Amino acid sequence: MSRVFPVVLIILTVVLVAFATISPGHLTSATSPDQAVRSLLERVKGRDFKQAFSYISAASNIDEGAFYQDVNGSEGSLRTYSSLQDVDTKVLKESDTEGTVRADLVWSSAVGAIYETRDLHVVKEDSGWKVLWPQEKQANLPPQVIPVNYLRWDIVHRGADEDWGAQNVEPPRVRIISMNAIERDGNVIILGEIENEDTVPGFVAVNATLLGKDGGDLGQESSFDKMSHTLLPKEVSPFRIDFPKMKLASVKSVRMQPNAMLVPASADPVIAVQHQRMETDARGHHVLKGELLNESGQTVNIPHVLATYYDTAGRVVWVSDAYSDRALLPQVPVPFAVDVRDVLAEIVHNYRVTVNNYTLDRDR
Repeated sequence: MSRVFPVVLIILTVVLVAFATISPGHLTSATSPDQAVRSLLERVKGRDFKQAFSYISAASNIDEGAFYQDVNGSEGSLRTYSSLQDVDTKVLKESDTEGTVRADLVWSSAVGAIYETRDLHVVKEDSGWKVLWPQEKQANLPPQVIPVNYLRWDIVHRGADEDWGAQNVEPPRVRIISMNAIERDGNVIILGEIENEDTVPGFVAVNATLLGKDGGDLGQESSFDKMSHTLLPKEVSPFRIDFPKMKLASVKSVRMQPNAMLVPASADPVIAVQHQRMETDARGHHVLKGELLNESGQTVNIPHVLATYYDTAGRVVWVSDAYSDRALLPQVPVPFAVDVRDVLAEIVHNYRVTVNNYTLDRDR
């Protein structure tokens, strides 16, 4: 027994030390607007949402559940698959009783880094500085029936017991209708548009090969998330293919290879793009803003916005994209913003916005 007790005591000590290490730290009062914002966001970064909520002023009129949904996402949105990785703050104004702090946030997600800027108002209370967290008001739609009459395409493949030479349905015919090669920031970039000319939908990809002065291959790349891969009949998608660390002067020609595969598809959900406009954001950079409206009766979990920019001659001069980290509920508008290169803003004459959508557990 005398030997067992010291062993038990050592184990208990180790457990208590480990518990003290992983347990949340004591909430300390913020002594400045910047510290209040940083303390809140650092706890969001550590996914300690309860402690983060302690730095929010009661005057915000937001409950803990709504705050959790704001910073952690809901409805299977991209935010639910993201985590806060980096926080940078800047005090815009400060007095003895209030202040405004700009927070530049970097979220990591399955589709790469997502950048967000928030200007947060901070007030001084008896317990220290607290953040006035803005609450986004979302419309509550009444129960209703939304009729669905959109086209849908299914595929019946040849059976396993058919003759060896039996053919499946042919893939759709697609065509590159425009292509433009440019150089930006030491990279060669291929921009253009591709059209599904057929009467059936297809999954489309675009490959590009740069050929040098001697006719040899300089590099090969393919389109990824800078295009719509599923194209319905007669639908047009932009594409952008980046060749890092390449010089356009060393390129003699470009070999393009569009590929298409027949896939089942549906024209539902339809996502309308409303109130499109070019603006300058809080950082002084150009952005394309607007609203997305899900006109179907199903939730769209992850919307992907594609923007195509044209010059006065109608050439594609840039393609950019952005993922919305908010799900699109039926009939509820959601704002979006896509960055526009400042050096291109002056030559952009027109633009077109399309939306890809990713829906989880969708019944076909």
